[in-house]
Amino acid sequence: MKRWQLALIGLMALGVDQATKATALASLAQGEPVPVLSGFNLTLGFNTGASFGMLSGVMKETPLAMAALTGAITLVLVVLALRARSPWEAAGFALVVGGSLGNIMDRLRQGVVTDFLDLYWQAWHWPTFNMADVAIFIGAVLILVSALPAFRKTHDHA
Repeated sequence: MKRWQLALIGLMALGVDQATKATALASLAQGEPVPVLSGFNLTLGFNTGASFGMLSGVMKETPLAMAALTGAITLVLVVLALRARSPWEAAGFALVVGGSLGNIMDRLRQGVVTDFLDLYWQAWHWPTFNMADVAIFIGAVLILVSALPAFRKTHDHA
């Protein structure tokens, strides 16, 4: 996959993430769910930690340290994207990088990550997330699937 294609995938993930977060910040009140579908609300929240709020107690007072740590990991992911063996693997890394950059931008701009997607079943709620997290998840799935021997046989260098 060409570098410009990887950059485009990452920039699209970043753009969708930042646009949806701006809309959520302008339209939603924190902690007040807006029902969309059964099992899905828009609920504005903020994450001081890593994925799913992990390390939130540790990183709450040091958003720049969290941004720096995430930035270092993101640079490694860029290198992995450029060295990927298949287009699917490269696209996966590009999505992860784009999503990571979206969350880094939040930390640098406001000290926390904006979340607003709320999946639930009855009284149980998945941790609120955002489109950067969706890009990271889809990217990780692409990376994992592209590593499967059966997938590699039929899709490598496609």
